[in-house]
Amino acid sequence: MPDRTARDIEPPLRLLPWTTPDGKPCYLSSDDADSRLNRRADEVEALQLDMGTELLAHARALLGARTAHPGELRYLAHRLTEALRDALRIAESRGDRPAPAGNANAGARKAPACRNPAQPPTGS
Repeated sequence: MPDRTARDIEPPLRLLPWTTPDGKPCYLSSDDADSRLNRRADEVEALQLDMGTELLAHARALLGARTAHPGELRYLAHRLTEALRDALRIAESRGDRPAPAGNANAGARKAPACRNPAQPPTGS
């Protein structure tokens, strides 16, 4: 019998945006998308994505200044790695969750316009 995944279980398990102290994934089984723990997980995901956005802006500024010391760059690389891990975990969790009934686009965001990564960002 093949291994079951979060998608195979009814109700589907939600991959939470945190792990156990030993690094194992945490899952939530709930029929209520508005449960207290689901709302808390949504808040943590939003915070992680906001922090990643702020970190990316800081990275652009630090790299653009061209005066960063190796220790600063190492620290930045570690924080960027953590932010990427969080973003990938959120993407995995959202990909495993079915859309709410009657609203297939709930929570969907419009994708940002693509730009050449070699060009500096415009605007904000």
